[in-house]
Amino acid sequence: MAYTSDNMLKSIDWITICIYLALVIFGWFSVCGASYDYGEIDFFSFDTRAGKQLVWISCSLGLGFILLMLEDKLYDMFAYIFYGAMMLLLLVTPFLAEDTKGSYSWIKFGPVSLQPAEFAKFATALALAKFMNVYGFTMSKLKYSLPVTGMILLPMLLIILQRETGSALVYLAFFFMLYREGMPGSILFAGICAVVYFVVGIRFSQEMMADDCTSVGEFSVLLLITILSALLVNSYCKKKPVVWYILGFGSGGILLALLFSYYVIPFDITWFQYGLCVALVFYLIFLSMRERMRDYFYIALFAIGSVGFLFSADYVFENVLEPHQQVRIKVVLGMEEDLAGAGYNVNQSKIAIGSGGLLGKGFLNGTQTKLKYVPEQDTDFIFCTVGEEEGFLGSAIVLLLFMTLILRLIVIAERQHTRFGRVYGYSVLSIFLFHLFINIGMVLGLTPVIGIPLPFFSYGGSSLWGFTILLFVFLRIDSARGSH
Repeated sequence: MAYTSDNMLKSIDWITICIYLALVIFGWFSVCGASYDYGEIDFFSFDTRAGKQLVWISCSLGLGFILLMLEDKLYDMFAYIFYGAMMLLLLVTPFLAEDTKGSYSWIKFGPVSLQPAEFAKFATALALAKFMNVYGFTMSKLKYSLPVTGMILLPMLLIILQRETGSALVYLAFFFMLYREGMPGSILFAGICAVVYFVVGIRFSQEMMADDCTSVGEFSVLLLITILSALLVNSYCKKKPVVWYILGFGSGGILLALLFSYYVIPFDITWFQYGLCVALVFYLIFLSMRERMRDYFYIALFAIGSVGFLFSADYVFENVLEPHQQVRIKVVLGMEEDLAGAGYNVNQSKIAIGSGGLLGKGFLNGTQTKLKYVPEQDTDFIFCTVGEEEGFLGSAIVLLLFMTLILRLIVIAERQHTRFGRVYGYSVLSIFLFHLFINIGMVLGLTPVIGIPLPFFSYGGSSLWGFTILLFVFLRIDSARGSH
């Protein structure tokens, strides 16, 4: 039976469409509130941000309709072409773009400026879905996992070359999808450990222990490496004696080193810990060869990688990150306050949200936003407008809408009959979740300010179109699942 447009419209997930429309409408009112100046009454004028955003919304609705009308097989057929074209566009963007607040990521088309990085997300998601849809695909084989990793890292590298670190970090969200598709949990565990190492190492790097020779941050990370290695042996090798050897000799040796440093000759205890790590690695390799268990060898690699990351994290923080990025991280970690500098945005955002109270000050009545105390209040920090004008209740409604959208995307992704649809669905879900968590987190001061938009709320066409394409391509793929 032919699959007509009438059948397609009947099979569209209208619940998701309604959530999308609710978020877009709520977002437009937020842009109105954030960009409103006293005396302005015409929100539909193209001279105002609200009027321009209305144009972007209208174009997005038209774009969504077109994407739903296209044949779903086109997305599979042209996935690699889309990806290749977007990578080429990302490559030439720094040469075509003008300097915008230190980045070269916006290309002007007459009066309109677009950010290719926003559109590369859907192209990357489609390419990954097509590649992972091949027969026999498994994340445990290097011939599959390496190309997948490369397809994710390539756009990240090209966007970093545009000096747009925040947009590049969004692509890490694809690893959530890979975990759903069989990526070993050990890789996710290693990623979490890397975050913990970085936070602990940087946060306490300048604090010294009682001997005035040992960094608390470095000491803590090296101690964590020893403990985690023992726990991994217990989990994967099931060898209790080995676990107690590692913990016993490790903790005993560190205790003796501490006593020697405190009461005899003060020295940097981390050098002793590095020696323990070397001994631990050789011990695990020896056990791997003697008992013919690869797990010991993998745990040894984990220990080596952990120590290597500790060295590289400090180097990256001091020599790779821009000074303003270093300050932002220090502000979030509580190492600096800087309420007049890097912490100004977050501090003013907190004041705006807190002043909204339970029910808010009402539409267009926010004082913090009207007096422009919050920079970027209609783009990256637009959630503070919601908090000030609509209060806790309005903010909760917005978050509930986003949570409903996330849960709905999980349901739709799980009901796909093909891996192509499921992989693309979880890619969309992961990107939305990353944007939501990081954007709300940075507005509340819980995550570093990396400058990524709040889906459907932040002013601008690139992000709105990018999220619309991501979502409606998935809805079109889902609507056709019963036709094949």
